[in-house]
Amino acid sequence: MRNCQIEIAMLFVILLAGCATYQVSTTSLSEQLNGEVVSKGYLFASDAVKGNDLKTIKCVNKNGHEKEIPVTHRTGIRITKVDKSKTSLYFNTIQIKDSTITGSKTHFFKAPIKPIKFSEISKIEIME
Repeated sequence: MRNCQIEIAMLFVILLAGCATYQVSTTSLSEQLNGEVVSKGYLFASDAVKGNDLKTIKCVNKNGHEKEIPVTHRTGIRITKVDKSKTSLYFNTIQIKDSTITGSKTHFFKAPIKPIKFSEISKIEIME
């Protein structure tokens, strides 16, 4: 029984270690999705921009080095708000419109998140 617990704990550690996390600012995310320079981190677009419009995204790793990673159906995004609450969703489900970001927590059925204003976001993490 003890060996089984150790094996499960090791598997859990390996799975967590295999997920690389990068950061991207709201301004950079807006620029990459919209293709234009955005002032003050807000997106002024008449139509919604979707996360599946991107094939790669430029991020910053934990050491501060810029890296371009591919966007796949498994790419996740974790948004930390100013009040320290966190929301996770899939990158290819995000939609940015009128200075808000929304998306879905799953691909299998609609599980939309409540729209988050860019002014409420303190950090955006991309999980590969």
